[in-house]
Amino acid sequence: SSSPSTTIPDILGSNVDAPQLGIGMAALGRPGYISLTHKRDFEGVGKGVEAMRERAYAVLDASYAAGVRYYDAARSYGRAEEFLGGWLKERKIAPGDVCVGSKWGYTYTADWQTDTGGKPHEVKEHSRENLEKQSGETEGLLGGYVDLYQIHSATQASGVLSNQQVIEGLWRVKEGKGWRIGLSLSGVEQGDTLRIAMQVRNSEGKMLFDSVQATYNVLESSCGEALEEAKKAGMQVIVKEGMANGRLFEAGNSGPSRKKLSVLHSEAERIGCGVDALGLACVMVQPFQAMVLSGAACREHLESNAQALSLVQEGKVTAEVAQRVIAGCRMDPEEYWGERTALEWQ
Repeated sequence: SSSPSTTIPDILGSNVDAPQLGIGMAALGRPGYISLTHKRDFEGVGKGVEAMRERAYAVLDASYAAGVRYYDAARSYGRAEEFLGGWLKERKIAPGDVCVGSKWGYTYTADWQTDTGGKPHEVKEHSRENLEKQSGETEGLLGGYVDLYQIHSATQASGVLSNQQVIEGLWRVKEGKGWRIGLSLSGVEQGDTLRIAMQVRNSEGKMLFDSVQATYNVLESSCGEALEEAKKAGMQVIVKEGMANGRLFEAGNSGPSRKKLSVLHSEAERIGCGVDALGLACVMVQPFQAMVLSGAACREHLESNAQALSLVQEGKVTAEVAQRVIAGCRMDPEEYWGERTALEWQ
């Protein structure tokens, strides 16, 4: 029998066949982030703009060499769009060779500081005016590379899915710029919010949203059924936080998730692989065939994360293995999201 595939053909209609591992730029575009290892990852490198740009290019180079073809940024990730656009042009990578997604809805406000004196690092505004402003900014930085534009962290509380002005604006972006439209989710209501989003249609009954980006990992798998429904309806599923912001590693994790990790760690030992690769592979084998983002902040992490693809291809991580790990690690969603909210920017 042929080995299991880890390729998403023609992802988001882009003519790009992409492996199920993509790059999420959250930790690469700004000096502060909530991953447990962010501070350590940048020790000795410095977090000045040029040092961060160099680091981003190094991770992007390594990812491209490893076959990665999907890149995911956001307006609020500091200079992520600028770094990504600059790298694509400098490396002379053609728009048709990669698939690029970005997001609007948050504004980066940290002004390149990691300690903002308690002020937020990003501010949310899901308005038509902000959509128009930020989509223009994204286009300026990423030009013809953009394939997908996502609402950043759409929640029922923000009311964005029932805001007709925003919805109309998104249809205009879709028709005018030819970008696919997606949404990213967060919090205990991910599944419910996704089901609401799937009902957003035009007068011909065509769905607005082409993709969904959700948090799904061995600790928090509560939106799995909704993601399967989305996949069946023709949406591309993208998974973020597949490593739970670094919480899959015991080092530095003193939260309630730590005691849930024993099955993951013993299974990784049995297979002889990294905990990160196993965690990501458990997501790749799910029936919703997700594009799984690596939030790698350095080349070593990326190469380690990329082992997930081989684990699946070689049949070392199957749906059964994943089921066993997820069953052993699953947290109560309220507890998971409560812990995530408490993580500090580093």
